[in-house]
Amino acid sequence: MSKARNPFRGRLLVVAFEGWNDAGEAASSAVTTLQEQLDVIALHTVDPETYYDFQFNRPTIGFDEEGNRALTWPTSILYAPMVPAELDESVSEDLLLDVTGANANNIYLLQGVEPSRNWLTFTNEILDIALAADISAIVLLGSMLADVPHTRPISTFVSSENAAVRHELDVERSTYEGPVGILSVIAAAAEEADIPTVAIWASVPHYVHQGPSPKATLALIDKLEEIVDVVIPRGELVAEAAEWEENINKLAAEDEDMSSYIAQLEQARDMVDSPEATGESLAQEFERFLRTTDKPDGEGTEPQTGL
Repeated sequence: MSKARNPFRGRLLVVAFEGWNDAGEAASSAVTTLQEQLDVIALHTVDPETYYDFQFNRPTIGFDEEGNRALTWPTSILYAPMVPAELDESVSEDLLLDVTGANANNIYLLQGVEPSRNWLTFTNEILDIALAADISAIVLLGSMLADVPHTRPISTFVSSENAAVRHELDVERSTYEGPVGILSVIAAAAEEADIPTVAIWASVPHYVHQGPSPKATLALIDKLEEIVDVVIPRGELVAEAAEWEENINKLAAEDEDMSSYIAQLEQARDMVDSPEATGESLAQEFERFLRTTDKPDGEGTEPQTGL
């Protein structure tokens, strides 16, 4: 009888894209942090001409390391460990390779710009490489604008369409219905190819969406580390997150409406986190708060819990 299958022990592909799935650049920055901290090399670069609309994602020009002006095209790159971990053939069928701090060379990365077209072809190209590399599971990172305060811990939502993964990690299945990004397409195709997936989403305060949100990036890395049981160096991210929060505090101190709005969000968040709060009544109260609160900019984004 085979041992229980644990998809998060083995070679993992961590995925994030700039664009629609990347509020505050939190998800793309999380994978960039991994790419900088882990010992990885570029394994495959997709053809920009095939997948990108250059009037929507324009190439940029700048100076290279040798001082020459050079074009940089929008693309997506799959990175592999410099020295991939050996697959133990005796247990590979049951995916029992532990991913730990000493075995971080099981982590593969896919980062880039969400493609403009040919999503099915793009997804098939990525999955072909994943299968050839013996990827055992895929972790998809995203971030969304939400009515949350920047002063509290950034909330994350973990979901999976795979019943075994939900049981293994004690996570939920997303109930979101509506438009999706490339992450959903990759997740659906991966599950069809028998590669389990899990999605981790961070909530970014909608009132500070103009720039990067390092605190949300840090929250994604914390949750990723918890799920895959691997020690991930943070680099300067902790200091950047603290500075980000301090700068927003200064802005709020000079804007009475913004300060009042943040206080209301804090009250709602504290109510949700209260030990006396329970289940359905708490959720209904929080939803009622979100529906009736006037936002300082008249906009805002309803929180989503999906890919």
